Formats: sequence, structure tokens, C-alpha cells
Amino acid sequence: MASQNPEVNCHDYLPIMANKLGGDGLIDELCNGFNLLIDSDKGVITFDSLKGNSASLGLQDLADEDLRSMLSEGDFDGDGALNQLEFCVLMFRLSPELMEGSKLWLQEVLQQEIQDSV
Repeated sequence: MASQNPEVNCHDYLPIMANKLGGDGLIDELCNGFNLLIDSDKGVITFDSLKGNSASLGLQDLADEDLRSMLSEGDFDGDGALNQLEFCVLMFRLSPELMEGSKLWLQEVLQQEIQDSV
């Protein structure tokens, strides 16, 4: 089946959540999202569990190809599924605004470290 949404445009809510919840709260919410999507028998997100539970995240209109692409994008260990760490990393990677904010924060920390060491 061809992708119905070759360029899925989703609003990036992660930065809003990060500002509202703080770092620990954001991680808790990502873990909750992970738990909504997992295959309860395997403890990971599989294609079938993602497809079956995607409506709970408003992703019911994504084609199978898009769901497989999401899985492969985050599957670092190549097992065909997403564990909790892979899912959280994927969510951060899919949030350009949050990633840009993280880069700026890292640059500030590194600059401060350099200044403190001189």
C-alpha cells in the first residue's frame, strides 16, 4: 500500500509539554505514551501494537508504510521493535524545536565550561 501521507505534518507539542511539565514530567509523559503503544506480551512497540493503538495518539490515518517508517527510524538495535529508550529518543528526534532548544542549551553549557576553565 502506498503512503497516504508522504509528508505527515503534525504540530510539535513536545516543546509545549516540556515547558509546562519540566524535564521529569516530560519523561513521565513519554513513558505513558510508550505504555499506550506497547505489545503487552513483548513489552516493546511492534508494528502490530503501533497500528492497533495509534488511534489513541491521533495517528489512525497513517498508512502502514508510515508506521513501518516510524519504527525503523527509531529502531537502533535492529530488532524490529521500539523499546522505551528508543521510543523516547525518537520522540525527541521528531521534535525539531525541542532539539534546537537542546542544542542552544548545550552550547551555553559548553561555553560556560570553557570560560570557567580559563
